[in-house]
Amino acid sequence: MSEAERQARRARALARRSLDQHARYRGKIQLLPKCPVRELADFSLWYTPGVAAASRAIVEDPARVDELTNRGNTVAVVSDGSRVLGLGDIGPRAGLPVMEGKALLFKYLGGVDAVPLCLDVGDPARLAEVVLALQPSFAGINLEDISQPRCFRLLEQLRAAAGIPVWHDDQQGTAVVVIAGLLNALTLVDKHLDQVRIAMIGIGAANFASYRLLGALGVDPGRIVACDSGGILHRGREELSHQRERWREKWQVCCDSNADGRTGGIAEALAGADVCLAFSQPGPGVIAPEWIAAMAQDAIVFACANPVPEVWPADAAAAGARIVATGRSDFPNQVNNSLAFPGIFRGVLDVRARTISDTMAIAAAHALAAAAEEHGLSPERILPTMDDWRVAARLAAATGMAAQAEGLAALTVEHDALLAQALKTISTARAATRALMDEGLIAAPEEVT
Repeated sequence: MSEAERQARRARALARRSLDQHARYRGKIQLLPKCPVRELADFSLWYTPGVAAASRAIVEDPARVDELTNRGNTVAVVSDGSRVLGLGDIGPRAGLPVMEGKALLFKYLGGVDAVPLCLDVGDPARLAEVVLALQPSFAGINLEDISQPRCFRLLEQLRAAAGIPVWHDDQQGTAVVVIAGLLNALTLVDKHLDQVRIAMIGIGAANFASYRLLGALGVDPGRIVACDSGGILHRGREELSHQRERWREKWQVCCDSNADGRTGGIAEALAGADVCLAFSQPGPGVIAPEWIAAMAQDAIVFACANPVPEVWPADAAAAGARIVATGRSDFPNQVNNSLAFPGIFRGVLDVRARTISDTMAIAAAHALAAAAEEHGLSPERILPTMDDWRVAARLAAATGMAAQAEGLAALTVEHDALLAQALKTISTARAATRALMDEGLIAAPEEVT
């Protein structure tokens, strides 16, 4: 049995076990009190009649809502289920397990209380209205698994209209991790970001946000060749030119990238490239090993489609890739937004930032890259893993400081205080989960063969 076949078998076994455990626990999250309830009299504090005092105080000063309620630590995870985890348009109900998983990561890795909201709203304008109407109850919005180009329009509209941070994790979150991983991978192969040729396979939410952040870091877009399902993006793509308002992000890439005017498909995009950033459709077989063999020496391949990468890591390495990353946790070098969003939102909430800028995202990317570098880089470790729980606190501090530097924060907090606060909040959330497990209130998983 080949290594690729063994990887495929492990992937199938993991899927079976995940389905069994989801059924056992009937989901992944629940709501629990955070205040003490010792006797009946306590309810007079937390509910009627005592609660009226908190409501009156908020009427007098609306800003006190984050002081007197849990709103300041609460984020809505919003999706319509139109593009989920490489599974496509599976709808809001089938998207709910993913949004629950997101909420689990928010709490366990960032100490953030997140509420999954899968909305059956088909009209884009109506969806924006619904999300804006959530602001009294949430201090931030995390958009998730929304199809393109709808996701671009929705994020743009909401960031302009909302008074709280709105973040599309499939765009910004993934881009932060891509940038961090790429910086460290380039360090290992002794190449520089402003000199490499980059092939982007797929130009959806994740890769377009990566394209934008690469530009913010000074990368010449002419050194980037992007490829969608119709082939390489260039000025001769008439079907995109004729619908440039609908596909304006893609048309922007057509106009600004690919200085050599390449045409063709994935093979032509990869030829001679130093870096492959793939966020396209689940594989394997989307990227052929012989195409990787035609890349530059010491090639870097990020094959990040979920649930199955565009090419199996073993096949990419055998074809000559020096560093291979995927979106999966069961392979080395997981490029996944779970490394970014818990810490970024922790920092945003702790300084009460009103938005999340590209500068804040880049600050988080540098903090993530530095955290991995301090533990020692290798071709199998270009990023931290989710086990490195203190990394989220470092991202929180970096994000919060960047927000303050840009004048986007309502609170002024020193770096060390932000770091200490984030560490305490995150460690408390993790300890609470362990306590429930130790008491048997969260049952141990059954072993499934």
